[in-house]
Amino acid sequence: MSAPSGLVIAIDGPSGSGKSSTSRGVATRLGLRYLDTGAMYRAMTWWMLRAGVDPTDPVAVAARVGEPLIEAGTDPLGPTIAVDGIDVVRAIRTDEVTGSVSPVSAVAEVRARLLGLQRTIIAAAPGGIVVEGRDIGSVVAPDAPVKVYLTADPSARAVRRAAEEGGSDVAATEESLLARDRIDSGRAASPLVMAEGAVHIDTTPYSLDEVIDLVVGLVKEAGA
Repeated sequence: MSAPSGLVIAIDGPSGSGKSSTSRGVATRLGLRYLDTGAMYRAMTWWMLRAGVDPTDPVAVAARVGEPLIEAGTDPLGPTIAVDGIDVVRAIRTDEVTGSVSPVSAVAEVRARLLGLQRTIIAAAPGGIVVEGRDIGSVVAPDAPVKVYLTADPSARAVRRAAEEGGSDVAATEESLLARDRIDSGRAASPLVMAEGAVHIDTTPYSLDEVIDLVVGLVKEAGA
């Protein structure tokens, strides 16, 4: 199935719901670009930690938010993320970054800076793009013709995330995911919510291919 120019598919949801795998799969299936906005927040967090900024001090974070150069590649088969020319694909997935990304992401100045970058990338994407995150349908691309909100049972999310992280403790992972949910849903700036007009898909009972099929079906139904 080919996609018309300018198509934006917004996929939101909490950690471990299957956003990344689904988004990349849909983008590949439809011949679209792909943007992981969460990686951009992780990249900002990595830079703050490297610069010695306390990630829990919103004033300190806001004061430095304009300094790092963050570049996100949009090939769904090999998405990249770089900070000041440094490849940070692996560095942003450390426990240190994971533990600090929520407070950094909650800073309004961080969200404003990255929102501008995200919209620039979306506008420049040839043929269209699948964008994943927590505020895509509600804030970043509210006019997207296809909006999806993915969720899964906390236990299923924890099993998936623990497997991604090489066999981490599932119970501890679930506790960490739920703690992040509370922060992301309760923050003042662009909280995690299901956007108006979004289709909710609980991915718990489905395989990855089945979820991709469901989203591609929504694109067809929307005539997008």
